[in-house]
Amino acid sequence: MAVEPHKHCPICGTPIPLNELVCSPDCQKVWDTKLNQRKRSQIILYIVIAIFLIIWAILTFGK
Repeated sequence: MAVEPHKHCPICGTPIPLNELVCSPDCQKVWDTKLNQRKRSQIILYIVIAIFLIIWAILTFGK
């Protein structure tokens, strides 16, 4: 009674083959949306860090 190798869909948890990323087109849309949101959040984080570093450099070395 062995279970054949599989993984689970990261969106809904349905068992899927090892070579699949998600189980359905609906889950693929959700996955793509989450991926885009993550990329946007990372870009915003990098911009905010760069702004703080620029302000810090101006205040520290601008005298």
